[in-house]
Amino acid sequence: MTLKINVAAAQIKPKKGDYAHNLSAITELFKQLAADPDPVDVLVLPETSTTGYFLEGGVRELARTNEELFQDLNRSYLEVTDGRPLDIVLGFYEQWERKYYNSCLYATLGSGTGEEAARVVHTHRKFFLPTYGVFDEKRFVSRGRVIDAFPTRFDGTRVATLVCEDLWHSVSSTIAALKGAQILYVVSASPGRGFSHESIANAEKWRQLLINVADEHAVWVVHCGLVGFEGGKGFVGCSSITDPFAVIRLEAPVGREALIKATLDMDDVAVARANSPLLGDLESNLGDIVHEMESIERRAYYSD
Repeated sequence: MTLKINVAAAQIKPKKGDYAHNLSAITELFKQLAADPDPVDVLVLPETSTTGYFLEGGVRELARTNEELFQDLNRSYLEVTDGRPLDIVLGFYEQWERKYYNSCLYATLGSGTGEEAARVVHTHRKFFLPTYGVFDEKRFVSRGRVIDAFPTRFDGTRVATLVCEDLWHSVSSTIAALKGAQILYVVSASPGRGFSHESIANAEKWRQLLINVADEHAVWVVHCGLVGFEGGKGFVGCSSITDPFAVIRLEAPVGREALIKATLDMDDVAVARANSPLLGDLESNLGDIVHEMESIERRAYYSD
């Protein structure tokens, strides 16, 4: 039987530094989705959805554990819905093992049981931390050290989550695909850069990167970007849903709050991989690739 997953990406504008306000805004989004006659299975929100991005030292005050955030979200969800299971993907500043991270939570909300029970499913901690230009993440958060794919309640379909710059390094999506991901959820907070009369450079770059990832690995790619202004810096948003044939199915407007929805037909992954078996080629050559990577690591070590 064909598996189809209804996904929504909510391109939102959080209030900087106000966790309670942003949780309330997410609750209103739960209410909106609950009233929709076409139920959503997965809701995706941007990087640092609960606090805003440019917090600097404020990270320590506003960071939450993944379990604290999950409990707040699930409590809010049950207050305004009938408890039908909903998976949620969202970025937040996390406190974990006495360190702070820029993380992405994947959780199931609701009052379900068994595989649909409410729980934290996975937490990805941003692997690549930008510290250049307007970015200074390494001063305020630690970097994650694992990129993983994990099973979900949708017949065990494996997915992966990445945070912003993680996607700009092709190795991240490659690792996720090799670990079995068929859907890649990407959350971002990307300030606009490179403005011209016709385009915004980083918005165009995002578009190309997402197409490239879907094309190379034959995966669904769901991207959700932050919007709004913080300290004079405007986030572009550029949320989109790209299919395994590298076709962008939906795009949100630049810089404005929006909600986009699409149905992911998981049979498309198998068809796309049969048509263009690049991932299979990668898997069959993995031993040699690992050997090459080890030789690069040795060379870098001895050159120091």
